[in-house]
Amino acid sequence: MTRRIATTFARLREERCGALMPFVTVGDPSPAASPEILRAVVRGGADLIELGFPYSDPLADGPAIQQSSQRALAAGTTLDQVFAIAAGLRRETEIPLVLMTYFNPILQRGPERYLATAKEVGIDGLIVPDLPPDEGRDFYAACDAAGIDPVLLLAPTSTDDRIQLACAGCRGFLYYVSLTGITGARANLATDLAEKLGHIRTFTTLPLAVGFGVSTPDHVAQVTRVADGAIVGSALVCVIEQHRAVPDLAERVAAFVASLATGVRGRTRKS
Repeated sequence: MTRRIATTFARLREERCGALMPFVTVGDPSPAASPEILRAVVRGGADLIELGFPYSDPLADGPAIQQSSQRALAAGTTLDQVFAIAAGLRRETEIPLVLMTYFNPILQRGPERYLATAKEVGIDGLIVPDLPPDEGRDFYAACDAAGIDPVLLLAPTSTDDRIQLACAGCRGFLYYVSLTGITGARANLATDLAEKLGHIRTFTTLPLAVGFGVSTPDHVAQVTRVADGAIVGSALVCVIEQHRAVPDLAERVAAFVASLATGVRGRTRKS
């Protein structure tokens, strides 16, 4: 079964180029605004997109993404709307879509039904931060069987046993949380990033994408010299928050993503 995430990373690897994966909270500032914002992210040069499901009780999200979820929920965003927006985007592009959610919405909908709908609307990967690989083994196997890549997380504090466990259950790419704590823009990246990623690579051949704290074109360039992809969330969410009431919001989003893309275009990743 050909999968978009694997195909995208393979192509970029051949081009010796990193992947840019912006994060957008679906429904922020409103469900009606989200389709054009996502089109702008595509126009700006994203290689993959992480779609954030707005959730009221987040585990890993920092203030910027928490507030974006609150705005989306206040605007009436529902799971069905998130799926509908993803379906609309899928009709327009083959860019890989990775949905980030927490497990309770999956449990409430029913895992089988949830995965069937996600597959139908064109979701390629699923990130569930509050479902670790040992507790989620059956669910992640069901994701894989449904043709949706379970994307698991590793952190600087992950032991070798946890790295092995995550690598065994993961598909598509591994999400490396570069800093301990919650999401949010940072001034500097972790100084031991290359060392940590090098150690993880001794356990897997999966692509490694780095998130948490990645917020500028220079950060993206630094990350993609040593990793396969860079994930930018809070910085983009802040652009949306700051300009959500202006008529050229989409153009501002596209321009910001394009600036981030300069960090991966024309730069070669270390083998």
